[in-house]
Amino acid sequence: MFVLLAVPIGVALGFLIGGSLDRLSQIRFEWGWLALVGLAVQILLFSTPVAGSFSAGVGEAIYVASTGAVLLAVWRNLAVPGLALVAVGAISNLAAIVANVGVMPTTAEALATAGLSPDEAFSNSAVLEDPALAPLTDIFAIPAGLPFANVFSIGDVLIAVGIVLTIAIGMRRGDPETAAA
Repeated sequence: MFVLLAVPIGVALGFLIGGSLDRLSQIRFEWGWLALVGLAVQILLFSTPVAGSFSAGVGEAIYVASTGAVLLAVWRNLAVPGLALVAVGAISNLAAIVANVGVMPTTAEALATAGLSPDEAFSNSAVLEDPALAPLTDIFAIPAGLPFANVFSIGDVLIAVGIVLTIAIGMRRGDPETAAA
């Protein structure tokens, strides 16, 4: 969820460096529909009663496939400044999810810091005793009481920074003063 903060931060940074939303609208993002479908599937998978209705392994497979779909759309657009960092973060997250059989591991401590408890329904983060690729998992937390309190990974941080850069740079692209620099 905290990745959503990257959008207003990117826009604010874009304005601070003299950018314009009109320039941002000129970014060409191919296969955007694929990214939107992947994200929509994850919203349905983790935010609705649908989450608890899957048999073993189905939710995990859907999670991997939807994450892969978003990564594929980002990969298709690597020429857009900032998206390479988003891709590195997405690859990091996907590696951790695949290495842990379709689950993004977290720790009991990170969940407690965020004020969360493990759900019985399928969730995008779960406490695993000995996760593979542990440094890439949801080991960080925004503390309870703060907006968007949740657990997150280094991949999420890279994705958020990449989004900020993509937006801020996109707002400056085409500026005659920056084009010559």
